[in-house]
Amino acid sequence: AIKPLELARKAREVLVEKKGEDILLLDVRKVSGLTDYCVVVSGTSSPHLRAMFDEVLQVLKGEGMPCYRRSGDPASGWLVLDYVDVVIHILTEDKRQYYAIEELWAKAPRLK
Repeated sequence: AIKPLELARKAREVLVEKKGEDILLLDVRKVSGLTDYCVVVSGTSSPHLRAMFDEVLQVLKGEGMPCYRRSGDPASGWLVLDYVDVVIHILTEDKRQYYAIEELWAKAPRLK
């Protein structure tokens, strides 16, 4: 099995390939009891969100990492992929600003 940080980096790689915008990888181990890493990405439209969501699911599944839980709908502007130790938030820019989820983890280190 791949380690959580490797999984998060792999997801980020897929999101870069899918033209995700303003991608953040946050180490939330010290600020969240829910997960170890969060990946946050913006998309330009519902189809773009769906494409990123589907590609991450497919690539990580191919790496032997099935998704534990998924939620959201492209039309809502916010999709979530939960891999337990890594949670991926795929949002439209307006939803991202509205919910300001990065601010929840303002103290979390941003990883390269």
